[in-house]
Amino acid sequence: MSDMQKTLQKEVTLSGIGLHTGKEVKLTIKPAKENTGFVFVRTDLEGSPQVEADVNYVVATERGTTLEKLGVKITTCEHLLAALVGCDVDNAVLEMDASEPPILDGSSKFFVEAIESVGIVEQNIAREYLVIKEVLSYSDPASGSEITIIPSDTYEVTTMVDFGTKVLGTQNATLKNISEFKDEISSARTFSFLHELEMLLDHGLIRGGDISNAIVYVDKDLTPETTEKLKKAFGKDNVSIRPNGILDNLTLNYPNEAARHKLLDVVGDLALAGVKIKGKVIANKPGHYVNTQFAKKLNRQWKLQKKKNVPDFDLTKEPVFDINGIMRLMPHRPPFLLIDKILELSDSHVVGLKNVTMNEPFFVGHFPKEPVMPGVLQVEALAQTGGILVLASVPDPENYSTYFIKIDKVKFKKKVVPGDTIIFKIELIEPIRRGIVHMQGYGYVGGTVVVEAELMAQVAKNKVD
Repeated sequence: MSDMQKTLQKEVTLSGIGLHTGKEVKLTIKPAKENTGFVFVRTDLEGSPQVEADVNYVVATERGTTLEKLGVKITTCEHLLAALVGCDVDNAVLEMDASEPPILDGSSKFFVEAIESVGIVEQNIAREYLVIKEVLSYSDPASGSEITIIPSDTYEVTTMVDFGTKVLGTQNATLKNISEFKDEISSARTFSFLHELEMLLDHGLIRGGDISNAIVYVDKDLTPETTEKLKKAFGKDNVSIRPNGILDNLTLNYPNEAARHKLLDVVGDLALAGVKIKGKVIANKPGHYVNTQFAKKLNRQWKLQKKKNVPDFDLTKEPVFDINGIMRLMPHRPPFLLIDKILELSDSHVVGLKNVTMNEPFFVGHFPKEPVMPGVLQVEALAQTGGILVLASVPDPENYSTYFIKIDKVKFKKKVVPGDTIIFKIELIEPIRRGIVHMQGYGYVGGTVVVEAELMAQVAKNKVD
């Protein structure tokens, strides 16, 4: 699967009725530029206000997820968002002339088909991921719901549902890879229990309901009074209970359709975290409240990850340059060669590694009873890493050297001591011009920034004797 962002090739429009509002609504899904994410636009309101699909705008989670920004609401957004994630889309503008997308058949199926009908196009900016490196959990003691995410190379979701009713029982569903969403999850329809449905009808909260867009599990006796309510609500001459305990003539798409729909809801609600996820989600008795609370936790984790700017790398991979490769490029030699490996290298960035040991000669005189790597040597190691970025781009690096001409905005944030492994990441601030290199550098130990600096250097050809 591509790691570049994606959007629709062209716009597509669907129409239908909102489940809870009962209002006819036209939804147009439009392409959007890179880094847009998913943005709702209310075309029925003055100025066509926007509401980003951001978990921080969640204001209600009863019978669906509701977003609100500056008084503008978007209700029951999760099925549409699940379809976008399931189709591997990153950016889309979602124009609606009402507050609620059409419920259609109560699943994501028709949204997926609409998106696929116009095609998906790759964009020019790489995706960013929230890479789960440690177990995160959220639990709601009131409902007994719990969501956990553990490290995984892909986005996986497992849901387990148990409503304590004989008619539904215990169900599980699993999505091993988001590419399976269309075939395995998208057509799983929303469901309700008869006692809930009756309460919703009594409170006027389900005006767009239809036997064809919600599975109704009958968990109580179907009294004549309830039968009349249902006939009126659904516009039917008669309603009855099928042998499998489901109301009227709806046929299940899957025996565990309820668990699959709960998984669909999890995918839609977690889209509000605002970033693609690499991790395995395990959701026990999920619901919109616990889903969105967990999405907030993921969103905070993502903001923290971005703030730290920690490079994601694999220490077990073959390095781009080992110590011998580094010495072929650079004139430095021990004890003043302060880089052990180069892990990544491109035209605009480089990632290097240094193992700090008690054998370093500078520890002999630099606080020998409390050994700390001198800050100036950390900056020198940053500069040497940046030198690799420059010298790797010339055909005869042995004939060139890099010299500092400016160091700015230097910060030392944490002590570096024997036993630490420092990861140095250097990125070009602007393209190299006339041998002048302008770089931003960071050093990390255990995912925490220990040093940062803005560096400027000049690449010069060595004088020939």
